[in-house]
Amino acid sequence: MRIPDLLDALRAEYGDLQWWPADTAFEVMVGAVLTQNTSWSNVEKALANLRAIDALSPEGLMRLDPEALAEHIRPSGYFNVKADRLRHLLAFLDQAGGIERLAAMETDALRRALLGVKGVGPETADDIVLYAFDRPVFVVDAYTRRLFERLDLAHARASYDALRQHVEAELGPDVAALNDLHALIVEHGKERCRPRPRCDTCPVRGYCTHPDA
Repeated sequence: MRIPDLLDALRAEYGDLQWWPADTAFEVMVGAVLTQNTSWSNVEKALANLRAIDALSPEGLMRLDPEALAEHIRPSGYFNVKADRLRHLLAFLDQAGGIERLAAMETDALRRALLGVKGVGPETADDIVLYAFDRPVFVVDAYTRRLFERLDLAHARASYDALRQHVEAELGPDVAALNDLHALIVEHGKERCRPRPRCDTCPVRGYCTHPDA
């Protein structure tokens, strides 16, 4: 199965998911940190807490001391760790000259810069590069690995960057397609391609190697 065919099949099944759900690039960046090792429903609670005190901006977060920040993002889990990571992200933004300066950077340079921030790994960096800055990168996550392995797709067990670059090569510099594919894979992973999959109504069942398919 080719990646464009997988995208078409998932689009036909799940439609337009309008991902990432955020009003600003900064909100995407905060959400990308908060979603580490937790569900999006928990992230939404943490974001709502920040929004309620008008702190969902660089200036708003800077006003909070570390303890207050951690308490407001408590629903996202690992809140002390994530508060520290958010403060490192704020320091990075300040040193870089803000989001507008980052938006002027070439994609690879922007990605490298983000990877230099404490607590920002490849998946978090690519969430930010794709969804906050509309750049043509693909986000690899656990849902991607599971689905690609079950479909026996190329590079499913390769390194993060090898798999990312393979998908980008198949879809080309199409931000909307790369955006949709990641969002749709997450939805499919939650709805059907679980650790114990629901194969009976899977839209790509005919290509799957799972014994229940």
